[in-house]
Amino acid sequence: MPTGVIDFIHIDLIERRSNRMPKKHGLLRELVTNRIMFLMLLPTLIFFIINSYTPMVGIYYAFTQFDFNTSLFNSQFVGLKNFEFLWKSGVLMKLTLNTIGYNLAFILLGNVLAIALAILLSELKTQWFKKLTQSIMFLPYFVSFVILSVIVYNVFNYESGFLNTLLAKFSAEPVDVYNTPWVWVFLIILFYLWKNLGYSMVIYLATITGISEEYYEAAKIDGANIFQRIWYITVPMLKTTFVMLLLFALGSIMKGQFDLFYQLVGNNGMLYDTTDILDTYVYRSLKVTFDIGMSTAAGLYQSLFGFILIMTVNSIIKKINSDYALF
Repeated sequence: MPTGVIDFIHIDLIERRSNRMPKKHGLLRELVTNRIMFLMLLPTLIFFIINSYTPMVGIYYAFTQFDFNTSLFNSQFVGLKNFEFLWKSGVLMKLTLNTIGYNLAFILLGNVLAIALAILLSELKTQWFKKLTQSIMFLPYFVSFVILSVIVYNVFNYESGFLNTLLAKFSAEPVDVYNTPWVWVFLIILFYLWKNLGYSMVIYLATITGISEEYYEAAKIDGANIFQRIWYITVPMLKTTFVMLLLFALGSIMKGQFDLFYQLVGNNGMLYDTTDILDTYVYRSLKVTFDIGMSTAAGLYQSLFGFILIMTVNSIIKKINSDYALF
């Protein structure tokens, strides 16, 4: 028999035996095989274990009437009474509506305006003006909420604020903004957009920059004007980025911008009906009333609601188009 045929048969027998041998799988083999990657991942795992998973033990306090005179786990167990109080008092519904309402406004207005501005900037031909405009719009993102609160106070202060000083020069009546709750709905949305719009715009602008010029050149040859090129090329290409940012935003829709609300409103009880959100309520419950059980119950409700929401939205998007889903 030729040597080549013998070698072929020998190799075939070895492959068959190897296929019959049980393959070793398991966590230990995975750890050994990819030990370098797991070592690189270890600091992140430690961070989340210490800062995210270990504090979850505190969920227990949501079902207790916390007593500072006893040890941490000897407080009276009250079951769902904290949640019942929040629901029957109407506080939970008001906080939920405020938190979701503001976040929906932030998400929808923020993304739509960011897309519009990114498209406008991408169409600018003068490079120095384009970079200057982008830098100016991105600058407010680095302004802290503490500085923003000082600016807002000096503008809307009743006695010596810029607004009332300007109105006095025109012999108009002063406006007491800090005692007018409905005004703050628009002010909070306005200042959020002013601070974060530049950051969102940069993300969409980066996506637009990555779109091949061949699409636009082909559209020009076919006679498409600038508005048709934007509508039929740029906007569809931004769909993936928009959906991803939308899913990430929906995951934290129950978590308001605490710094923004607290720094602008503070402890002004006159504005709570329109500006109080879950984050500020939890903070105030701990700082003012020292009601750990009630604040933990509100925080647990906030986390569970957000988790259910992101899972539901992700499942719907996965059924429509699995490429846009997070997982």
